[in-house]
Amino acid sequence: MSESIRAVERALDVLLCFSSQTPTLTMTQISEQVGINKSTVHRLLATLETKRFVDRDPVTGIYRPGLRLLQMAFLTMEHNDLRRLASPFLHTLCDQHRENVNLAVLDDTDVIYLDAIESPQRVKLAAAPGERLPAFCTASGKAILALLPEYAVKSILEGGMPNRTPTTIVTQEAFFNDVRQIREQGFAISDQEFEEGINAVAAPICNPPIASISIAGPAYRLTLERMLEIGPDLVSTANNIAQEVEKAGTFFKRG
Repeated sequence: MSESIRAVERALDVLLCFSSQTPTLTMTQISEQVGINKSTVHRLLATLETKRFVDRDPVTGIYRPGLRLLQMAFLTMEHNDLRRLASPFLHTLCDQHRENVNLAVLDDTDVIYLDAIESPQRVKLAAAPGERLPAFCTASGKAILALLPEYAVKSILEGGMPNRTPTTIVTQEAFFNDVRQIREQGFAISDQEFEEGINAVAAPICNPPIASISIAGPAYRLTLERMLEIGPDLVSTANNIAQEVEKAGTFFKRG
C-alpha cells in the first residue's frame, strides 16, 4: 500500500470515529480509537480542519464533524429517491392550499429547489427546480438551519447576511432568536425576508434535517395568519415524507 493511500485510509478512520454516541472527541480519544500516535493524528486533524471536514473548538480543543460533511450528505441525498417519495405529498399540499409547494435541500450557504409544484392561482410564484436561494432569509432554508448544530449555522451565517428587504434578519443574534421560535412551533416563516411581497412557510424533513418543504405565495394572499394556520399541516406532511424515506431505506434516518 502506497503512503498516499495509507494517509487517505487513516484520515477516513479518523472521521469514522465520530458517531451519534461520540459526536465530539479529543485528539487523545481519536488517537486511542484508531491506534495512531498523537503527532500523526494531529497532522490528519489539521488537514481535515482546513478542508472543513472537522471543526475544533478553540477553547476546549474538542473536535466534531465539520460543515463539509453535512454538505456532502445533502449532496448524496439530492441524488436519491427523495423527490419521487415526496412528490405525491407535495401535490396534495398544492391541492389543499392552492399555493406553490417546494422541496429544497441545503447546499453550502444556499437552498436548492429539487421540485416545485405550481399553484393553480392566476397570480403565482414558481420556483424552478435547480434554483438556488440564500438559506438565511428563506423559509425553506431557515427550517433546515433551525435543526442544525449551532456551530454549523454560525459557519453559514458568517458567509454573509445581506439586507435584501426591510424585514430581512441581518444579525446572528436575531437569527438565533428566530431559530428558537422555529424549534418551538416546528416550522419556519419568511415574512417578506427574501423579496418584498413574497411570503413563505416551511417545515424540515427529518431531524437531523435532510430537506424542507415549503408553501410560498403573494404576501397579500399568504398572510401571517394563514401561514400560522398552514404550518402544522406542513409539519405533519414533512413527518409523513420522513416515514416514507425511512421505509425506502434511503441514506438518511431520523435522529
